[in-house]
Amino acid sequence: METLERILSGHPFFAGLAPRHLDLLVGCASNVRFKADEFVFHAGAEANEFYLIRGGRISLEIAPPGRMPLVLQTLGEGEILGWSWLVPPYHWVLDARAVEPTRAIALDGRCLRGKCEADHDLGYELLKRFALIMEQGLQAARLQLLDVYGAG
Repeated sequence: METLERILSGHPFFAGLAPRHLDLLVGCASNVRFKADEFVFHAGAEANEFYLIRGGRISLEIAPPGRMPLVLQTLGEGEILGWSWLVPPYHWVLDARAVEPTRAIALDGRCLRGKCEADHDLGYELLKRFALIMEQGLQAARLQLLDVYGAG
């Protein structure tokens, strides 16, 4: 039987975390599901979680007024969705929509922010890991912009 602790401890994103930090994460985790075309979050809404995708796909989109949404990145099994819970003012900057039925583990950002304030080592570990996620998102957006505007 897979437990939240086993799933998180076995994921590369959480590799090397001290057992006490992993225990703190597990205390903020829960299983969630999204139906196809269901929004996980909307740009501008309060950001209070992040997700470890266990199955399915989630698209990160931006919706220009009066135009079809532009997909910047699609995330799938094993990937991490969402970093805005970590950066004030804690609001999503993009929309996230399930492309197909998706299973994930949600980690409560409010819970984790409090734990990071109490344990700065945990906060630093998470910040280092999320900096890589942010960089990957910026690279995906850059490639999407080159694809849209670079063909000239």
